[in-house]
Amino acid sequence: IGKGCQNKPLRALGTHTMSNHIPTEVYLSFIDKTIEIHWDYHAWLMTAVWFGLVPFALMAVRYFKPKPTLYGIPKGTSKLSPKLIWWTIHFTCLYLALGLSLAGMLAAIVSNGGISGSTHSWWGLATITLAILQLVSAWFRGSHGGKHGANSNPNEPSTWRGDHYDMTPQRRWFEAYHKTAGYFTMVLAMGAVASGLAQYWMPIIAIYIVTVIVGTLLLAVWLERKGFRQDMYHSVYGNHPQHPFNKRRKLSKKCSSM
Repeated sequence: IGKGCQNKPLRALGTHTMSNHIPTEVYLSFIDKTIEIHWDYHAWLMTAVWFGLVPFALMAVRYFKPKPTLYGIPKGTSKLSPKLIWWTIHFTCLYLALGLSLAGMLAAIVSNGGISGSTHSWWGLATITLAILQLVSAWFRGSHGGKHGANSNPNEPSTWRGDHYDMTPQRRWFEAYHKTAGYFTMVLAMGAVASGLAQYWMPIIAIYIVTVIVGTLLLAVWLERKGFRQDMYHSVYGNHPQHPFNKRRKLSKKCSSM
């Protein structure tokens, strides 16, 4: 949020400490008015998104999935049902997070009169770029399929085909990228927030972030210990041994034990 932040002295502003060069007001020509800039709003927005919405979306997809049945989630299940709420939370929170992040970024660019070139700006741009690529990658996850797929006839296995149900190379590559890049995006977000605090110090946000990190770690350990994490394929399609990916994994396990 401002040029040359790394080498500038800091000044106190209420409960905040900020770099001297950071603008406190901006003239907006399209409304012919000078307005005061509240950088703490930007800081809270981005922190709430990346240390609130996004972790919740990740925890939901990892721990809220239903226990497996033979044929998975029934056709016509509501997206608000306990069987599908994990998916609804995941994509809703991540789309919302990206939208709010873009709004926060654009507001910062307008307020600053352009991209500052500071360490914080580059961490932030990298985070949002990778987040956009996460959304784009989701468009290439392939078709669904399965016994209860939207276009499937439960009595005709030949209609159950789908990239996810058959775990085609396209689906395998999507999962490999989407899951891995998701964690990399969170690392970039940590860098963005840390570099932002370095030039606009807000103790309450630092305390909040530490609390979220420690709390999420402890909650994840507890959920793992209690067995809340379910295999996605088993949850969605079932654990019947004749499902394509179940057969493939069983064969792979048998071959590796020989």
